[in-house]
Amino acid sequence: MKKALMAGAALSLMMTGSAWADITIAVAGPMTGQYASFGEQMKAGAEQAVADINEAGGVNGEMLKLEVGDDACDPKQAVAVANQFAGSGVSFVAGHFCSGSSIPASSVYAEEGIIQISPASTNPAFTDNRPGPGVYRVCGRDDQQGDVAGKFLVENFGDKKVAFVHDKTAYGKGLADATMAAYEAAGGKPALYEAYTAGEKDYTALVSKLKQEGIGVLYVGGYHTEAGLMARQMREQGMDTVLVSGDALVTDEYWAITGDAGEGTLMTFSPDPRKNEIAKPVVDKLLAAGKTAEGYALYTYAAIQAWKDAVEAAGSTDYDPVVAALNDGTFSTVLGDLSFDDKGDVTLPGYVFYEWKDGKYDYLEQ
Repeated sequence: MKKALMAGAALSLMMTGSAWADITIAVAGPMTGQYASFGEQMKAGAEQAVADINEAGGVNGEMLKLEVGDDACDPKQAVAVANQFAGSGVSFVAGHFCSGSSIPASSVYAEEGIIQISPASTNPAFTDNRPGPGVYRVCGRDDQQGDVAGKFLVENFGDKKVAFVHDKTAYGKGLADATMAAYEAAGGKPALYEAYTAGEKDYTALVSKLKQEGIGVLYVGGYHTEAGLMARQMREQGMDTVLVSGDALVTDEYWAITGDAGEGTLMTFSPDPRKNEIAKPVVDKLLAAGKTAEGYALYTYAAIQAWKDAVEAAGSTDYDPVVAALNDGTFSTVLGDLSFDDKGDVTLPGYVFYEWKDGKYDYLEQ
């Protein structure tokens, strides 16, 4: 493993002749493809973090330079992006978004001595089986999310038939399985459990089956694009089935797909960081620039904040000292004060429920 990525590696000296140079960091996620709205969130958060840090004097006196990697939520492309970053002398990556991308990319980062903090990858295996100590996340885990959702389904829909479907991805299947396990542990009996193929445009066969089975609640382990089509096609068949899902619905694009059919959709997500007073200046800057502050924008910003503070505590961008600082420190971020446990998971409040109403999502009123 390349344990010592020196701050000056792969950097160009400034024309003034100063010994200081830029530090290259990166953000990686689906910048193109059907999940590109999440890549947009991450890119917006990363760009704002770098701009704010540089405006305040940089990191240990050095300016940050940002690279953007597009993995399109494809595992092979994610590995290619990770290798590209390694060749560019990247010290730190805020990424990836999809668990199916973060997990294989983490092996490259561990081998190359690059710190990785994911803003969004929730599959437990990402940290449970991490290939090196420099792998972290600032979001929660699917077993935590599933526990909240499974209990909620029993407590609030005990009189309805509940179906579980997933898209066969590391994220979607993992979330559906974790939620169903918690649902069963709380006394629920699933009426249906099926996989669907992501990327299709027509789910009427699945919807017709749900209608025939009298399903009152559909839990979707997957992303907003497919969930939105299912919601719309259920309403087209005259169904009032409640769609419930996870954090991959935290994008306005969900409502753009569903229209009024998205009304009443429920989802789990961490407490909305946009409501944190400490995050308000960042949110205001993003909105003033016409950029998004929703979803994982602030999680990406926070990942970079935590890394920056760890580098300053370590006095170096070298891998081992920064890992030690991340393991030992508590970091003040737009998400609130956070630290990491011995797996690299974040210690922050868990998941809560949101409801889509009038084209926006907000905390579920109970």
